[in-house]
Amino acid sequence: MITETGRVIAQDGRKIWIQTIRQSACQSCAARQGCGQRVLASASGGKANQVLVENTLDARVGDEVTVAIDESALLGASMLIYALPLMLFVVAALGGHWLAPESEGVAILLALAGLAAGFGLARGLQHRREDGYAPQLLRINAAAVETMHPTDS
Repeated sequence: MITETGRVIAQDGRKIWIQTIRQSACQSCAARQGCGQRVLASASGGKANQVLVENTLDARVGDEVTVAIDESALLGASMLIYALPLMLFVVAALGGHWLAPESEGVAILLALAGLAAGFGLARGLQHRREDGYAPQLLRINAAAVETMHPTDS
């Protein structure tokens, strides 16, 4: 499981909005000079992300919580969003080149059509598995609960 800590910023029925700050492990990584993650982290400037999660632990606005997503779900979503359109792009380009070897225009048009079809197919497949890609609420962090909701003594 990949986990992230965030703060509950809003409640929407049985779901809550959690705001997380993107963090990077670049300072401790030996490959930081040649890694694309470092570039992305520096470009985003630690931007906040918001995610809608099922409130299974009765968290309240202001609580610090930990959310998680399964690695296989993240890998599957990445493959669906990136690899499927790219594969259809290449296959369609090769098909266009095979159908009309003398015309690059046909290969280009078919490649773009394959890319568009890949994005459309990925979108349709994503809606069918939406719950499988959703993050889960793991816990309400104890330190945050005590400061936000002190017990009556």
